[in-house]
Amino acid sequence: MTKLTSKITAVLMLAFIGVFMVFSIFGSKKSRSSEENRELSKCPGITSSSLLDGSFAEQLGLYSADHFPLRSKWLNLNSKLREEIGDGIINGVYAADDMLLDADTSRRASSGSCAAEINRFARDHSGAVYVVAVPTSSGVYRERLPEYLDDYRESQQISDFYDKLNKDIKRIDAYNILKMLNSNYIYYRSDTKWTSYGAYCVYRTVIQKLGFLPTTFDKYSIRHVTSDFRGNLYNRSLCTSVKPDIMDFYYCSGGAEVLSCTGVGKDKTIVSKRIYDEQQLESDYLYNAYLGESIPLLRIKTSVNNERKLLVIKDGYADCFIPFLTQHYSEIDVLSPELLDGSASDFVDFDKYEQTLFLFGIENLSDSSIFASLNR
Repeated sequence: MTKLTSKITAVLMLAFIGVFMVFSIFGSKKSRSSEENRELSKCPGITSSSLLDGSFAEQLGLYSADHFPLRSKWLNLNSKLREEIGDGIINGVYAADDMLLDADTSRRASSGSCAAEINRFARDHSGAVYVVAVPTSSGVYRERLPEYLDDYRESQQISDFYDKLNKDIKRIDAYNILKMLNSNYIYYRSDTKWTSYGAYCVYRTVIQKLGFLPTTFDKYSIRHVTSDFRGNLYNRSLCTSVKPDIMDFYYCSGGAEVLSCTGVGKDKTIVSKRIYDEQQLESDYLYNAYLGESIPLLRIKTSVNNERKLLVIKDGYADCFIPFLTQHYSEIDVLSPELLDGSASDFVDFDKYEQTLFLFGIENLSDSSIFASLNR
């Protein structure tokens, strides 16, 4: 009986493996994972060099892993199992009680090289330069991280970064504002970035530093456009125990209007854009509803009649921040330097702006290559 049971078990196991192999080889393949918000590996081509250096085997392994049958369900199951057994860190993401936090220490490198690039920019161009380094949710809610990660302080990283900036560059504190308000919904539960309300709280200080009075909160009507947003921390962990997030659009009642919003692609193709792009609420990454899909340069013209021009050099943290600035400037140009292959000076004349605002998440200020296009 024991031998028969062993044989049946072996046959069933082989059949199970065979079915998975068939599905792996002949099943339909996706080019993109919507849950992880990334492109999946493509089937590698065989060449003599790739066979000799081992890269073919490595690429084939990645392809097999990305296209494993029912892959997303297995990943979700893995996340749930690890939560159940008390292993709170999943792919560098810590699952706290009600939110996900970034626990990946590999990104916590020095930001000195980025400070040097900004110093060089400020030296080479006229106009005042302002810098806002935005903490991640992990920085503001660091007390929720495991104790062995508690020695990492984004506040210190931001302070060190600001210390390396030239004295004529205006530094604007976002950390202490957000830390003081951390009982509010200022960060997404499933993303490292701030919510629109978190951005508004910092905007009030930023706009005063830029020379304007902030638009008061009661002037805005707020529209909840979705309660199903899952951000970059969910994409990495596929942890479903934390509720999806709410995304808001802010409209200033009786305020200035956006007259035009155009994008300039890498090839300098001009496309029509929107401050709020509701079509992106049907896409894989709902955060693109702020300013639309990423593009190197966005040009905004408003009904503000003061002929003031602002250049914003930014990463994704600024996307929900930009709408608040439209109440104060006739023109706002928004540059995403990491999307440029050549020189940014081919797209904008830096000397025509009386003010330039750098706004980046501190997590993105450890790689100076994002500023490479500014000083070419």
